[in-house]
Amino acid sequence: MPLLKVFYEDWQMECCGTPFAVGDEVSWALVAYGARARRENAGYGAEARVENHGGPGLPTTGRVHALALVHEEFRFDAPEPVPEEPGKGEGGLVLRSTGRGLEAVPGTLTTVPADRCPKWFGETDLGTTAGGRRVRRTCGALITLDTPDTTHVLHP
Repeated sequence: MPLLKVFYEDWQMECCGTPFAVGDEVSWALVAYGARARRENAGYGAEARVENHGGPGLPTTGRVHALALVHEEFRFDAPEPVPEEPGKGEGGLVLRSTGRGLEAVPGTLTTVPADRCPKWFGETDLGTTAGGRRVRRTCGALITLDTPDTTHVLHP
């Protein structure tokens, strides 16, 4: 069977996804990354992405051959953390803009092999460094999918 690299974004899983494991059969609406997006490393080298919100009508079915969680550092401008009340956890609440306010830090991308995809993805506050505050986010899962047919993948 052909192997297809698929990126499952964190927010897509957290919103409407169902966790899965290596060896599971899955059926997802996939949208192909165009040549420009692949050059810009959208999807972290994947050929397609899972789309839970209005993707193509026919899903692509396959078996999860391999899975890796994608981690990357981002910088952003934000005020210092707001201290928590004494005795209520560690650290502080980090105020930051979301989405476009995050800027990827070159050279910080890593992938970590995993047996299953979580429902919820984490973020670690790395504190203040030159150029603003930083967080390390788990951005999603990079999946190698064994699929007999990729004709349902919508091409941009």
